[in-house]
Amino acid sequence: MMLCVACEWQLKPHNDDDALIPVSIERYDRVERLYLSTGDLAALQQMNTNYPTQTRMLLEDVLRIGKANDPEINLKFHHFFQDSTLQQLLVDVTHQYEDLSDIDSQLSAAFRRLRKVLPDIDIPIVYTQIGSFDQSIVVGHQMLGISLDKYLGSDYPFYHEHYTEAQRQWMTRGMIVPDCLSFYLLSLYPPSADSQGNPQERLRHMGRIQWVVNQLTDSVVFHGDHVEAVSRYMNGHPKVSIADLLDLRGGDAY
Repeated sequence: MMLCVACEWQLKPHNDDDALIPVSIERYDRVERLYLSTGDLAALQQMNTNYPTQTRMLLEDVLRIGKANDPEINLKFHHFFQDSTLQQLLVDVTHQYEDLSDIDSQLSAAFRRLRKVLPDIDIPIVYTQIGSFDQSIVVGHQMLGISLDKYLGSDYPFYHEHYTEAQRQWMTRGMIVPDCLSFYLLSLYPPSADSQGNPQERLRHMGRIQWVVNQLTDSVVFHGDHVEAVSRYMNGHPKVSIADLLDLRGGDAY
C-alpha cells in the first residue's frame, strides 16, 4: 500500500529552536489542483517557481509521466488528469482536506516527542500533493510529501474497486500522521543489510518502527505479534533507549 520513493534523505541543518516551532504543512496540493482543474498558467508558474522540487518529484517519481525538463511535460501533466476519475478526485480532495489544522497539530506533537528521545533529529519540510492512487508518502530531498489521494476514507468508491478491505482500513485521514512518521523513521533507520532476503527480520524491524510510532502518537495505531514483542522487550529492559532500539542494538534479544 505504501511506497517510499526518491529516498535521497538530506535533512536541513539542525536548529534547537525547531522543537518549539509547530509543523506547518505546505499546501502544494492547492496550487496543483488549480492548474489541473482550470489550466491556470499562473498556478503552473507557481508550481515551477515556488515548488520546483515537489513538482519534479511528482512528475518523475509519483506519476512517472516524464522528465520535468521535457518541453511537453506541462501538457502531459494536464492531460493526464483529464480522466474523469482523477477530475472527481480533485473535487473530493478539496472537499475533505480544506482544513489540515488537525494534521498540523498532531504532527507537531509527534515531532516534539521525537525530538525528546532523538535530540539530533531534524524536521523535514512537509507538504501535501495529489497523485494518482499510487504512493502514500514520498520521502526525499529534505521533504516529506503526503499524497492526499490515498487518504480519502475506507468507503471511498475508487478504493472499493481497486483495494482489499484490509488495505482500505489504512487509507483514512487518521493514518496520515502515523504513515509520515513511519516513512520518516524508515528513511533514517532502514533495515540492515543482513535482513535482505530475510522476510522475518524485515518484519521484526518494521515492528520496531511501528512500536516507536505508537509512542510518538500516544496511541495504539499499529499492533500485531512483532509490535507486541517489542513492547514486551522494552517493558522488560527500561534502560534500552529508542535510539538503541532503532539502531538494532536493543532489539536483537527479542
